[in-house]
Amino acid sequence: MHRPMDPGLFRRHIGNPILSVRDWPYKANSVFNAAAAEVAGQVLLLCRVEDFRGISHLTAARSKDGIVDWEIDPQPTLVRDPANHPEEYWGIEDPRITWIDELGRWAVVYTAFSRGGPLVAIATTDDFRTFKKLGPVMPPDDKDAALFPVRFKGYWAMLHRPITPATTEAHVWMSFSPDLIHWGQHQEVLQARQGAWWDARKIGLCTPPVQTSEGWMLLYHGVRQTASGSIYRLGLALLDLEDPTKVIRRSDEWVFGPSEMYEREGDVDDVVFPCGWIVRDGQVYMYYGAADSSLCLATAELNTLIDYILHCPDASFSE
Repeated sequence: MHRPMDPGLFRRHIGNPILSVRDWPYKANSVFNAAAAEVAGQVLLLCRVEDFRGISHLTAARSKDGIVDWEIDPQPTLVRDPANHPEEYWGIEDPRITWIDELGRWAVVYTAFSRGGPLVAIATTDDFRTFKKLGPVMPPDDKDAALFPVRFKGYWAMLHRPITPATTEAHVWMSFSPDLIHWGQHQEVLQARQGAWWDARKIGLCTPPVQTSEGWMLLYHGVRQTASGSIYRLGLALLDLEDPTKVIRRSDEWVFGPSEMYEREGDVDDVVFPCGWIVRDGQVYMYYGAADSSLCLATAELNTLIDYILHCPDASFSE
């Protein structure tokens, strides 16, 4: 008898992994952790590609149905530029894409790997061919960042994940900006739990927030430290529509975790890590990196996810 590994909200695509280095038009070590967006009637994945030096860049892959027949850029789409952007010295990683209607452009928030550690940087584009880099917007160590698509009281909002050096704890923070470059009003929004929890001590944002009638839905990862290493699993949270610093609900259990062999064994074992999701006709397509080695797809009904999170404990849970 097959034992369920999670609540069963997401269904893995039978053809997983949907993309790997076997599909790539040029030499690479691994393909994983892709941002996702719908662009000109196609699903676009901006994939993290790691070369044989261990340095990452981003390459676009496009598909009409978001599942098969991917058209992959023959050369890297967005690369590090250490001469003009020294914060990218060791590469660029783990993008998240948000359409900014006010600007008429896409914002790509990514991790730039500087000599001083990982930090948050932003670039904008209207075609995913050319990009305008805004540079670093958070100091190291910080990553797992994404923008909201709208302003709140005149300010842009960004979720991100700084690390507390003294404790190595990591929580989800929110900051605000008038111009996408200068950020302040920093505040902690979602705390890692303590003790034996699956999301104890270290959590981080996965995909950009999705606006629903009930609030902003977040997908985040929690890292469980075990005797044999870390396990990355996913949880859901719901933020207030008008005040996104207010957490309404948060799942106690993980909703998705590594169980298949392609998720359990790879460059980094026991990792499922989404950076992008899209909603098509009420269905959520979640694109996730598996074991830091390939790209996979899982789907869920948006209404099912909303119903689930509305029945989760409120933010005043006790550990």
